[in-house]
Order: sequence, then structure tokens, then C-alpha cells
Amino acid sequence: MTHTNGKIVLVTGGSRGLGKDSALQLAEKGFNVIITYQTKKEAADEVVNHIINTGKQAFALPLDIASTSGFDLFVGQVQDLLNTHFNGAKLDALVNNAGIGLNASFETTTEEALDAMTNIHFKGPFFLTQKLLPLLNDGSSIVNTSSGLARFSFEGYAAYGAMKAAVDSLTRYQALELGSRKIRVNSVAPGAIETDFGGGAVRDIAEYNQGIASQTSLGRVGLPDDIGSVVAFLCSDDSKWINAQRIEVSGGFRI
Repeated sequence: MTHTNGKIVLVTGGSRGLGKDSALQLAEKGFNVIITYQTKKEAADEVVNHIINTGKQAFALPLDIASTSGFDLFVGQVQDLLNTHFNGAKLDALVNNAGIGLNASFETTTEEALDAMTNIHFKGPFFLTQKLLPLLNDGSSIVNTSSGLARFSFEGYAAYGAMKAAVDSLTRYQALELGSRKIRVNSVAPGAIETDFGGGAVRDIAEYNQGIASQTSLGRVGLPDDIGSVVAFLCSDDSKWINAQRIEVSGGFRI
């Protein structure tokens, strides 16, 4: 079946956590959704089926965001999907969400670990977005995933936090240079969220959870549902005049 009802969004890392919730909330806003996964195909298929059951189209493609050598193949697969299922329509939004955490002191961070953080959080999204530009409609929206750790500092997150600060800076440059195509670019910076990210520490370690909640003006840690709705908003025309912004979604942590 080929039809072009609704906009189309690509969400990297959409099989779990914040990416999954973003994908589901984007579907609720009327988007057809393409998600990527690295290894969790079954989890990705569950997200796809959930979205299809809401009446939107959804697809899952494998992608290793750390390996730029696979990007040309991936972009070709996205193009094939658009041609086959959407009559050659283009993407209306891109959410660069895929990522992993790293908790290591500055003193013990290895070159290998820093390279991994660079490839996953900065180099990967940099070049994936570049290669997807021909598949993005003029007037589309790009959402990059930053982190509260680019503003405040926790011991053990030097490499991760610095990469997310780079994402915030890149976001502004992309917004400047893609403005001629009316493409908006913003970053979403989650605070601590109850997911399996970073081994699930925020979710599973009560003392850690309570410590963060005590420094948050709204008195709790975040849930995936707190983030996905903001991502969906930034992808939609509801945010049409928001551009080059870093939006922290942390409930007011260490304000």
C-alpha cells in the first residue's frame, strides 16, 4: 500500500528509551515513522507494530551510528523506503537520538573510549545528517540530542558531557547554514531519566534517584514520556519559529 498521508520522520535509536518514546509520540502527532536500531531488532519491531496499530506507517532499519562507512548503504535504504511506501516523498523531520553513555573519570578515560564517544555522539550524527540532506524536505526540522551534562557537571562524564556540548554548538551552525532551506535545527537536553541508559542507574538505584530528585525543583527525576513529547513538538509545525535553541528538559535541575 502506498500513500503519503502525514509527515515522515526518521528517529535513530528508536527501539528503546527516549528514542522509542519519541517515535510513539511522533506517531500520535500524525507522523509516519522510520526508526533505526543497532542490535535490538525484536524491540524495534515491537515499536513498529505499535505505531502501525495506531494507523500510521512505520519501519525499522539497522544502523550503527558509530560507523560512517555504512551510511551510504543506509541512506539508500531510506530512499528505497520513501520510493516504495511514500511515492517518493521526502523526510519532514530527523531526530538524532542514538547514543550510549560512558561513566569514567577524566583521569582513566582511554583514547578508545573517547573515540567511541566522538563517533557515536558527534561524528556519526554530523555525517549522517549531511548525507540525509538530499532526502529532507525544505522546511523540515532536525532535533539533535544533547544532555543536561553539557551544562552541569557530574564526576565521570567528562567525555560524554563534552561531546554533548559539541552537539549544542553544531546545532547552532546547522541552523545557520541550513536556514536558506528553511530547515530548523534544535537540540533537546534531557536531565536524568528513568531508562536503561547507563545501566539503568537512575531507574534502579533508589539513593541516586532520590539525590537527583532532591536537586530538581519539580521534585522527581524524569521519565521517557517527559522527553518524547518535547521532541515531537520540535518536529511539528507547532514549533515553527523555534530555531537554533538548546532546550533542557530536566524539571529544573540545579537551576
